Amino acid sequence: MSDKTTQLKAFERLLIIMDELREQCPWDKKQTMESLRHLTIEEVYELGDAILDKDLDEVKGELGDVLLHIVFYSKIGSETNAFDIADVCHSICDKLVERHPHIYGDVKVDNEDDVKRNWEQLKLKEGKKSVLEGVPKSLPAMVKANRIQDKVAGVGFDWEQPEQVFEKVEEELAELKSEITKGNQDAIESEFGDVLFSMINYARFLKVNPENALERTNKKFMKRFQYLESKSKELNKPLKDMTLSEMDVFWEEAKSI
Repeated sequence: MSDKTTQLKAFERLLIIMDELREQCPWDKKQTMESLRHLTIEEVYELGDAILDKDLDEVKGELGDVLLHIVFYSKIGSETNAFDIADVCHSICDKLVERHPHIYGDVKVDNEDDVKRNWEQLKLKEGKKSVLEGVPKSLPAMVKANRIQDKVAGVGFDWEQPEQVFEKVEEELAELKSEITKGNQDAIESEFGDVLFSMINYARFLKVNPENALERTNKKFMKRFQYLESKSKELNKPLKDMTLSEMDVFWEEAKSI
């Protein structure tokens, strides 16, 4: 691994290239924070895919793409004297120092939970009215639910034992079943949401990231289904012409691979 001097030179090279692109490239010159936003979101998702695939070469490349966007936003900010990359770096450094008094101050902590509780309390002292203010509105619903539960747990609003949470899951499932019997679609949707929310909460107690868990299942399903499609092509028989029993044979084969 390279030393700090080499790392700083590499970062300086990126800053210089960004300056050149912003001045000379027609596409880069016309970009705004708003036009980059959706691209940044895509890059972060691509990074997430690479992490789940455990493809470290791909992780390295995707991290570079995300870093480029950070530098790009900072360059745009500097053009109106709003902020530059140094301000961005100092801002996060100051925040990290302030929120780690157990490292940079005299606060004592015993474990990770103590650190998380201190973190939320410090944010409230900074002027936030709610611990939930830091949850982005545009987060996907599952990720948002996980963050909401994590944040309220950080100030002590939490179950004590995993068994209690699972009982809540069972309670919500019973309520969903009851509404399905009644046939009230709006109530069914509401109760279904409660089931998902309680399952996400249970995942936290199991130390499972629900987003990662579901994405693993998505990938697993896609691979098995694509195996089924390949067998369908080998037989020259479209899936729509196959019976469920015929498809199930190949599905079980896919599971065993």
